[in-house]
Amino acid sequence: MQTEARVGVAVDGGVRKLVQKQPPPQQIGTLSQLLAGGVAGAFSKTCTAPLARLTILFQVQGMHSNVATLRKASIWNEASRIIHEEGFRAFWKGNLVTIAHRLPYSSVNFYSYEHYKKLLRTVPQLQSNKDNVSADLCIHFVGGGLAGITAATSTYPLDLVRTRLAAQTNFIYYRGIGHALQTIIKEEGLLGLYKGLGTTLLTVGPNIAISFSVYESLRSFWMSHRSDDSPVVVSLACGSLSGIASSTATFPLDLVRRRKQLEGAGGRARVYNTGLFGTFKHIFRSEGLRGLYRGILPEYYKVVPGVGICFMTYETLKMVLAEITTA
Repeated sequence: MQTEARVGVAVDGGVRKLVQKQPPPQQIGTLSQLLAGGVAGAFSKTCTAPLARLTILFQVQGMHSNVATLRKASIWNEASRIIHEEGFRAFWKGNLVTIAHRLPYSSVNFYSYEHYKKLLRTVPQLQSNKDNVSADLCIHFVGGGLAGITAATSTYPLDLVRTRLAAQTNFIYYRGIGHALQTIIKEEGLLGLYKGLGTTLLTVGPNIAISFSVYESLRSFWMSHRSDDSPVVVSLACGSLSGIASSTATFPLDLVRRRKQLEGAGGRARVYNTGLFGTFKHIFRSEGLRGLYRGILPEYYKVVPGVGICFMTYETLKMVLAEITTA
């Protein structure tokens, strides 16, 4: 996310000088933007893959386990079980498909966000409020939400395969990306690759909207008060905080979408034969409010470094690529 040059105009000269060091998106080029976004997403996901897998395993535990068993679960116990039964490398199970998914997803996400921002700035109501903080927040929120929906829709089958591979424990039903895609199409039809898409869009839209708007707001505020701080440090800190905010707000929806993605997978019986709200009611009735936030702790451990690394890598790569292309 590029901090706009006009932010520098609104504050002191120190900030103006800092902002000028960061080239605007149009000077970087489409290929460089896509590359920066894709690499940032893949790198951050690889760094936090063990915690991401723990989050998914906790989220789906309630589908085929009784409540008494779930109360005994803990991050340490689950991590120990994975090491003992599957080996240390199992923490990165499904990471290949995660990278295959995250490269195009993050590329589309960051690239479309920059373009949605430009498009929204042409809206007359927002143009008339160029110096209005609320208009700026609206642009970041709506642009982020649209970018998240665009990226999620275009790469959804890989996201579904990633979830199913990561959720496998001792019994291996899907042997890899290609086998998973073939098996899902054969057993569930082509539409099976889009199982849970509606819930995913309801999750990803608000999640990315909150993430981008919180990140942009915190970054602008930070730079206006501490203009001498390193842009890399600012991006890392603001990205981490935006990840906490977005995950807290949308975690129950994310949990439901994971379970919908695994509905009927591997020949198992269907657990939720209802829609989104019916699934919410089923989880709340059988597992309580705590059930909707199952796995939130490893999620926090994941998003604090993960989102921060993603934003930091993206901003850094943009600056590096801009220097290379203008050299």
